[in-house]
Parts: sequence; C-alpha cells; structure tokens
Amino acid sequence: MQKKYNFKTSEPKWQSFWEKEGIFKFNEKSKNKVFSIDTDPPTLSGKMHIGHVSSYTHEDIIARYHRMKGEEVFFPFGVDNNGLPTEKLVEKENSVSLFEVGRKKFIELCQKTVEKIVPEFVSGWQRIGISCDFSKVYSTISPEVQKLSQKYFLELYKQGRIYQKESPILWCPECQTAIAQAELEDKELETDFCDIEFDLEDGKKIVIATTRPELLASCVAIFTHPDDKRYKKLIGKTAIVPLFNQKVKILTDKKADPKKGTGLVMCCTFGDSTDVEWFFQHNLPLRVSINREGKLNELANEFSGLKVKQARVKIIEELKRQNKLKKMRRITHTVNIHDRCGTSIEILPTRQWFVKYLDLKKEFLKKSAELNWYPKYMKIRLDNWIKGLSWDWCVSRQRFFGVPIPVWYCKDCQKVILPDVSELPVDPM
Repeated sequence: MQKKYNFKTSEPKWQSFWEKEGIFKFNEKSKNKVFSIDTDPPTLSGKMHIGHVSSYTHEDIIARYHRMKGEEVFFPFGVDNNGLPTEKLVEKENSVSLFEVGRKKFIELCQKTVEKIVPEFVSGWQRIGISCDFSKVYSTISPEVQKLSQKYFLELYKQGRIYQKESPILWCPECQTAIAQAELEDKELETDFCDIEFDLEDGKKIVIATTRPELLASCVAIFTHPDDKRYKKLIGKTAIVPLFNQKVKILTDKKADPKKGTGLVMCCTFGDSTDVEWFFQHNLPLRVSINREGKLNELANEFSGLKVKQARVKIIEELKRQNKLKKMRRITHTVNIHDRCGTSIEILPTRQWFVKYLDLKKEFLKKSAELNWYPKYMKIRLDNWIKGLSWDWCVSRQRFFGVPIPVWYCKDCQKVILPDVSELPVDPM
C-alpha cells in the first residue's frame, strides 16, 4: 500500500477502470432485483461546489449498498439545464439580458452555452467518484424530456387537473416570473412597523398598524376582529386612506388579530395571502399599485416609478410631513423570498396555468405514511409542508429556455387548442 495517497494519479486510474469495465452500468438483461434511484438531477447553475457533493453523497452511499447486496442498480445521471437557474447562468456568462436579446436569439445562446458547459460539469461528477451510470446521461431540456413533459400536461388537462385562470399569484419582480409555493423560502428581515392615522368620513380618526405603507394606494378595506369591543361602533363606517384619498369600508373578520398592532389592519391587493383570502371572501375591489418589475404604477400618483423599497421610504417621509405617522418602531419579521434570487415576493394578478392538487392533500399524507423514513422524524417535515399547501401548483413561467406549454389559443375566442400526442414536442411560439 502507498505510504502517501496521490489522488492525482490514483483517481483517474480507477475512474478509467470503472468506465472501461462498465462497473456502474445498468444491465437491462439482469435477472437480479432492480433498485432504481429516481431523484432530481443537479442544476446547471455554474461550476460544481460543496453543496452539490453534500446533496448527492447520501444517494451514492445507498446505490453502493444495494450493489453490494447483489441488486441491479439503476442510477442514471442527469443535468437540470433549463429554466431560471440556467438562464441566469447564461446571462452571466455572456453579459446579456434575456429581455434585451429576445426569445429566439436567447434560446440559441442558451443551447450553445449549455453545450459548452455540460461536458465539464458532468466530468466534475465523475471525478468525485459518484457511482452513476454515465452512459445514460439525460437532460431536462432534451426533445425526449420535452415530449414526456408535454404528454403528461395533455393527460392532466384532459383529466381536468390542469386549468388556466387570472388569479393573484406569487411573483418575483427580479426574475419577472410567476413562481410556485414550493419555491419560497422564509427569511427574517428587519422593517418598520408603522402606526398610520386614517380619517373617517364623520370626522373622527383611527390608527392602523402596517409593515407595508407603500401599499396604501392598494388599500381596499380595513378589518377588525368581530369580538374586538374597541371597534364595535366603527363596523360599517367609511375611512379615507391617507395620501391617496380612496374611501374604504371597515369590516370584520376573525383573521384580524386584536393583539397585533392596533387591532385594525388594512387589506391591500395584495400584501399577503390573507389579503387574497379577504379579497375573495368579501368581494373587495381590485387596486393593484405594483407592476411586474416591482415598481409602483400610476395608481401611486407621485410615487409612480419607484421600486418598492424606495417608495416605502418616500411614503413614510410624506406621512410624517402630513402628521399621519403616529408611531414607528423597528421589528424583525418573516418574509417570503424567492429561493433562486433572494428577492422578496409580491402577489400580482396574472394569467397562469395551474395543477389542481389541494383536494389531494389527504392522499399525499397517506402516501407519506407508506414511506420508510430515515430518520423517522423527517416525515414530520414533509407532512407539515403538505398541510401548509394553500395554493394550487402554478406550472407556467414567464421564461424563454424551458419546456413550452403545449397550447395554442384562438385569436377570436381564446379557445384552447391542443396538439396530438404524435406531434410532440411542440413549441407554440
């Protein structure tokens, strides 16, 4: 045995041997029990890093264990090389913006960049010794995968599981795309908790507390808890929103927390998921003051064109000037951010495609109970995630380099036109 291990000579030697002998190659003709590993492939978002290695080492340990048991292990290697992470990488590598380049040219640039980067990316995984079958490398943007994805889209559409509608949706202003609930992360951030004075039509005054004064232009109602005795006489009265002067009703809802702030909360379209619930439940008007770029629109009057954070500062200054800001204190609260870019999420009404699955939450929990969990406490994490689902799965994205939604629309009546399965994959654009 060598006194000193030289990885520069030993590792290439054994990697070459593994490949030559097909040590990890899946034998389709084998009569041994098949153990299949089906996991998300690593994302092509740059060079390999320690996160890649730590995320996939446990899978490799399981693969090697089952080979040692004499089982035929199916462990293909794939590259997730489409969608937002790849687009961000291509923009960075080529110093361009997809919005400036345009769809056709940007897709071509993505394909060229991916072709150049993927071999080195795959080679890195081979060098760390992961025991995948590298003769079966697949890509999430390949024609085969696109065909399969579009086929299942059509099947779900025919089952009534996929639908399109205009609805308040989670939106990333930085990436300028709709995102799903699964793409959110919670982050603790500092912000200002502002007590703002509203005038009532009868000349009296009330104070509401909010962390989002920049949404005053979108205020459509004020809520109090039905059992909050302090505000019983205010129910049904009309308040005037400071700076923007729209008139809003004071309503009741059990979700209004009497212990939070002043006990009066403004409902804006849309500040959070509670606003969305109130919008539908109480049939409230729609006042959207933030655009897809994360800037205030013309509804915000002189604050139009400002980004959300800039607008917050300017609106607080104006509230102070008009003596409408009665109190302000610094707090830490949890904010939803996009896991890809770290940007705070907005909720905007846009037209998107959704997979209907909230009615299946009980079935998901049953399936969770059927799994063998190692360690067992990890089951709690999945169960809590399932129970916390409150939005149908938004599957459409405002991106260029991804699997196209296989749908055309009639220009006159907007009727959905679907391709035949034999025509897949298709690019309706």
